Amino acid sequence: MKSKFLFVILAVMLVFGGNALGATVGKVVSIGGQSSDLALDEARGVLYVANFTANRVEVINLSDLSNQTSINVAAGPNSLALSADGRYLVITHFSNFVAPASSTNGLTVIDLTTSGRQTFALGNPPLGVAFGADNLALVVTTQEYLLFDPVSGTTQTLGTIAGVTAKTLPVPPANFPPDITNASMAVSADGLTVYGLGSSTGTFTFKYDVLSKQVGPGGIVLSSGVLGPRIVSLNQDASKIMAGWVMIDRQGTFINYFKAKTNEFSKGTTAFDSQRGLLYAQIPAVAGELPVLQVTDPDNLNVFEKWQLSENFTGKSVMSSDGNFLYGVSESGVMVLPVGSMKTIPRVTASVEDLVFRGSACTSGAPAQQFTVSDPGGNRVAFRISAPAGVTVFPSSGVTPAVVNVSIDGSSFGSQKGTTTLLLTIQSDQAINVVPPVRVLVNQKDPDQKGTFLDIPGTLSDLLADPGRNRYYVLRQDTNQLLVFDGGSHTKIATLKTYNSPTGMAITYDGRYVMIGHNGSQAVAIYDLDTLQAQPYINAEAGAGNEAHSIAVSAKAILAAAVDFQGKGHVIQLDLATRRAIQLPSLGAFSNDNISTTTVAVGTPNGAAILFASADGSTALYDSNAGTFSVTRKDFKALNGAYAASSFGQYVVGSTVLNSSLTPISTLKTDTGNTASGFVFVDNVGFRTTTPGTANPGIIQRVNLANGTLSANRSTRMVESPITSTTGFTRTLALLYNRTAIINLTTSGLTILPWEYDASVAPPQLTGIRNAADQSKPVAPGTLVSVYGNNLSPVNVASSQIPLPTALADSCLSVNGLSVPLIWVSPTQINAQLPYQAIGNVTMTLKTPGGTSDNFNFTVQPTAPGVFNIIRQSNQLEVTDTNPIHKGDTLDIYVSGMGQTSPIVDAGYPAPSDPLALPLVAPTVKLGNAALAVRSYSLTPGQVGVYQIEVFVPDNVPPGLNMPLQINQGAGSTLLAVRVVD
Repeated sequence: MKSKFLFVILAVMLVFGGNALGATVGKVVSIGGQSSDLALDEARGVLYVANFTANRVEVINLSDLSNQTSINVAAGPNSLALSADGRYLVITHFSNFVAPASSTNGLTVIDLTTSGRQTFALGNPPLGVAFGADNLALVVTTQEYLLFDPVSGTTQTLGTIAGVTAKTLPVPPANFPPDITNASMAVSADGLTVYGLGSSTGTFTFKYDVLSKQVGPGGIVLSSGVLGPRIVSLNQDASKIMAGWVMIDRQGTFINYFKAKTNEFSKGTTAFDSQRGLLYAQIPAVAGELPVLQVTDPDNLNVFEKWQLSENFTGKSVMSSDGNFLYGVSESGVMVLPVGSMKTIPRVTASVEDLVFRGSACTSGAPAQQFTVSDPGGNRVAFRISAPAGVTVFPSSGVTPAVVNVSIDGSSFGSQKGTTTLLLTIQSDQAINVVPPVRVLVNQKDPDQKGTFLDIPGTLSDLLADPGRNRYYVLRQDTNQLLVFDGGSHTKIATLKTYNSPTGMAITYDGRYVMIGHNGSQAVAIYDLDTLQAQPYINAEAGAGNEAHSIAVSAKAILAAAVDFQGKGHVIQLDLATRRAIQLPSLGAFSNDNISTTTVAVGTPNGAAILFASADGSTALYDSNAGTFSVTRKDFKALNGAYAASSFGQYVVGSTVLNSSLTPISTLKTDTGNTASGFVFVDNVGFRTTTPGTANPGIIQRVNLANGTLSANRSTRMVESPITSTTGFTRTLALLYNRTAIINLTTSGLTILPWEYDASVAPPQLTGIRNAADQSKPVAPGTLVSVYGNNLSPVNVASSQIPLPTALADSCLSVNGLSVPLIWVSPTQINAQLPYQAIGNVTMTLKTPGGTSDNFNFTVQPTAPGVFNIIRQSNQLEVTDTNPIHKGDTLDIYVSGMGQTSPIVDAGYPAPSDPLALPLVAPTVKLGNAALAVRSYSLTPGQVGVYQIEVFVPDNVPPGLNMPLQINQGAGSTLLAVRVVD
């Protein structure tokens, strides 16, 4: 059992000065040699480490990580394993010397209860050893699979191996053991599956089932090419296996893999943390980089954190049974990470990924933004922030936790009428994690620029509207997610996992499923669009290691542009019934051997055809009626940008219009922007977006498809630039099926345009204001309100930005000249928060693209409480007739309209937690005729404009179905009926 002392020592960690980024994590134990393998013996409180070059097994004491003793063994201990019952330690010896030295490949068995020892000769170099749950050891050599019984010392040959080569000794200096043995083996935590890989040229893999004692292929065969690091790890039940940088599942599908890797055999490691649902992976991306461990999601390799390591791992890692420690082979011998107590180790995180500054005719200047720099474990960690020119950060250095204020110099960006992207760099000499930068988005728009942008951090790779539901879908590639948005409010309603590095998607012809292709997985992810539940994937491997990058649907077939593991492009056909794919033998009369790897595919809405376009200038057309490819052409030296297909035999690639034979018939004008980003067909017209650059406004245009020219005077500037690519293709434009809005992928995330974005707009009219909590008429300073009227906004848009923006969808409210933070806007209703300074008789006006409203006069009372809901603390459920109030209950009453507070909180900003913001006027609460004890009242920390009153229900409250609950605060009050039971 590990002592608390060790836990604290490892949590404090060793910090080395060689890492310029900050501190490092990992207790390093030097063994005076090069370790090749390890085995954890928790019953004895030790770790066995094979010292390959010193011909011994080091015994490391787990309580203090001291080198307790060494067991001298035969030469070249390359692999070792502990039996499931903890009695036997089996060591293999890779001693494959060439003449004049003699080869002494062998096997050593140590009985740990009696200290007895036996040595057995092996005729071939051993690759590794692993024990199953049956206490039998699988020994793999370059020629055979051997099942070894340590009790009797007998060996059974399970099968033979062909074509596996092993290096001979001696080797040149400066080689680690994985560079010599080229092999790794591991067993799942349940002891039922053993997996291994080896070979110095190419890659050989196998899987051994302990119960059936059957050996089979491991799902990875690379006749040329390698998998480095040479490490194998399995999760609890072997449903996921990491072999080098590739993750496979039980079906042998490459469900995920790390795109960036150096393939160095002796640098890196992987390990599954089943208790926390994590995968730890050091996969060097660039030769010579500082050692970094990625903490990832084992479902899709989404990176949660990056930890800076004390040194490189160089082999196998194992988790302790309690999940508190990770032990791994490293450059000095062994490195230990206290993964169960990371809260004690300094880390730095930012509370936001993006900060958005919006300047417009509505606002006199972009308000300052705030975010919090903190340590997840609550430690006080020093940090510093570097800001680019035009951005001011205060404080620019400090100790966590700290609230950081960020402001911009409007004059630095006033001439730029798109969105400028800047980065705040956060560093800490004490933190062990790599801190992602905070993106700063500065937008300065003119009145004629249309649309409102929604901030979506990250790398967005594709956009698709649902053909029958009022929603749309966005792929976020850096976090391996499918984002689902409601088309009415434009709020995110679901975040769904994809596999690694999603690139493109398509919806099945019946509209039931969305399919997602990747360039870091051979699986095509599938979601049911009615339930948003994951479905079994389609294996896109198709016999050649294909990964589907771009998918398109016709009435007859689902086709995808794919790339195999030799870097060759192909068209594959996906089968939903079998969940498998085939690589088409040909494209009709044309070869399918090696199409461009940058090919995209898009189907016509009526299912008649699928267009394929390639960056090398090639195009091809699949004809659904003929069931084959009817056209292939190469009319261009290169193609990139937008691509789209219509149901009327017209196609667009970049700025070129093609007919039904893919013959170029027109070139769209490019004077408004030299890069085509998005195109979408609707009926007999089209919409097109272009941009001259990412910091400029985008241009949206209506296209008259009768002659392929732009309609006169229909070019409109957008609020910011669409996403572009000069070397690849982009799909950045989508139309909602009900024709209420146009969606664009743009610099900040999404830009929403009303369907008739270029139509004349009537001026807004304000007709009423209510407390948003209960729709009562009195309102107070800071109240969350619903404002009613006509022509209030061209679209429905909700904001998730904190602090709340004062301009949304080209609409902005003001009260006595003070900007009003906005939550949601629509043509007939706006939800917002009144400024805390607004009191007495006030005047509200609204500005939109249609003009400025007439003055709307109303009175703001000092207090005007309105109730959102009441929560019973005993079950955390809302009070209803079926969840009534009980005597002795403690209730949380959530309210809007309790007025000004101390300390003062700016409208649109979340309430503080220390100190709490207390209303200046105390409330009283009655239930029936009984007074309820008010235990606390304040703005709810972290919320905007929501107050919380905690009360206790005494025993003298009478039961009843419609008992009056009354809140009084100064001259303001509210009354509602609730059910009370004994």
